[in-house]
Amino acid sequence: MNILIISQQPELINRIAETAHHLAAYHVVIAAGAPLPEDFIPQVVLIDCVDDLATGLAALKPLRLSGRLRAAVAVGVVAAGDARTLEDLLAADFDEFLPAPLPRREELAVRLRLHERQSQARNAQALVEQKLAKASAHLIASRHDIHSILNHLRLGTAMIDADGTLTFLSQSAQQIFEVNEGSYLGRPWAEVISFKPQDTQRLEAIMQSPPAQREKAQLHLRTPRGRYFWLDVEVLDSPNEPARKIFFFYDMSEVHDLRRMVDEKTHFCDLVGKSKPMLQVYQTINEVATIDMTTLIEGETGTGKELVARAIHSLSHRKDKPFIAVNCGGLTDSLLTSQLFGHRRGAFTGAIEDHIGVFEAAGGGTLFLDEIGEIPLHVQTTLLRVLQEREVTRVGENTPRKIDVRLICATNRNLLGEVEAGKFRADLLYRIRVARIHMPPLRERKEDLPILVSALLTKKRASTGKEIDSISNQALRCLLDYHWPGNVRELENAIEFAVIRARTHTLHHQDLPPELLGAAAPEPQHAPAKPVSRLKERILDALSQTEGNRKEAAKLLGMSRATFYRKLAKLDIQDTPDFD
Repeated sequence: MNILIISQQPELINRIAETAHHLAAYHVVIAAGAPLPEDFIPQVVLIDCVDDLATGLAALKPLRLSGRLRAAVAVGVVAAGDARTLEDLLAADFDEFLPAPLPRREELAVRLRLHERQSQARNAQALVEQKLAKASAHLIASRHDIHSILNHLRLGTAMIDADGTLTFLSQSAQQIFEVNEGSYLGRPWAEVISFKPQDTQRLEAIMQSPPAQREKAQLHLRTPRGRYFWLDVEVLDSPNEPARKIFFFYDMSEVHDLRRMVDEKTHFCDLVGKSKPMLQVYQTINEVATIDMTTLIEGETGTGKELVARAIHSLSHRKDKPFIAVNCGGLTDSLLTSQLFGHRRGAFTGAIEDHIGVFEAAGGGTLFLDEIGEIPLHVQTTLLRVLQEREVTRVGENTPRKIDVRLICATNRNLLGEVEAGKFRADLLYRIRVARIHMPPLRERKEDLPILVSALLTKKRASTGKEIDSISNQALRCLLDYHWPGNVRELENAIEFAVIRARTHTLHHQDLPPELLGAAAPEPQHAPAKPVSRLKERILDALSQTEGNRKEAAKLLGMSRATFYRKLAKLDIQDTPDFD
């Protein structure tokens, strides 16, 4: 694939060129005022609009007029993906946008492949249209010749008579809609081309529209055999008889799959993040969800342990049964026993009626016990017996009751240390720790912060009604510099605080809680050497965390390798072996 970059920013150019270098058969040309090689036809054009949006937008028009782009996908690199900027990009004939700073190499590579597929689809469509125009110009009376041409085109084609019956279905279309040749003739097109009712109505409306007002319809198809397709459907009038229609079906499934890959890398159920620790969490959730085993989720307060428990439940065969969460640290001993196992009327003072415990209430589903380390020892003994016998006895009764429930526990304590201190039963620990998931603290996955902030802004827009759709670089730097003792829960509170205070569509650093500003306060202007020392400290810390691996340290800091090496040289950081 040929990539044209129009930018004067070395970091942006290096990031794209480095990504393209790792992909096979990619050729990158950087526009620097000199004419492009005559034989260079770009498929993707990336134009830098970060520092000067107007100049970046204007750079595309002469390329379009020159005819050099043909089927190229024009991508604008912008600092903010707000609605106004996207409208300006569309008005300037751009096709896509990339946010600055650019995403990590893996995601950028997927996006480049996506743009390549879009360019290929456009080129294929142009070739098809050329063939059709040529076929129409030399059209003869024989319908057999038309059918032969359509059968040899690499797209699905259908011809509809004036009364809505099918007269022709190309071989590609027969394969898409799983129809045997000849079985469709004379049947209503909507019976053979099996879209959802609402999609069929949409195509009928397009057929009734004037040709100049028709647009392609993007439709999702599930075939009788369970295959899925994303199709772009175009409706044209027959050249000789406008009452007859021709459908063209462009298979865009691969493009949609690539786009989904970009989204799925950042979200898993209600969990957000694409860092290595979070990807490991997602993998473990998938592994334990399908097997009914007691699971222990460990991690600091606010890391999202309950979200993990809900994800396990939603992916298990128990997903249609109850999910009940209990915070064991918020109840007294007597209330905890009653809450867990239930009680009989009159069992103790205040027990005015029978009460079903959560083990019974969650029957067939999942019970989540948060802060399991807070349970007193005598309740631990009862809990161990319940897990061993799979039955509970309500307080005040003698008859046990069978239970069918999956138990998931969570703790922010070191339970092994609690066992050694005599505060937690060893046999109970072994019983609840059949499977383990460790939730990393936010400070160990700060590369997820921009994604988390974006997700939280979307959530707060819905709850507050305020249209906050971006965050300034200075505010984001404050968030990255903070150590987050309260983890994601504290981050959510900080974003909510900032959204309430914000006066524009962008969150600024002055909107953030004061404790964050104190942690990342601007350095005094009379001490210019201080920011350099802070940067050096951050780089040394990243190298320490990655055991000297410069490539991983650069990723941790969100820098390209070229930028990272320049910083090492500038700060005179030596004796750091590279383990790449």
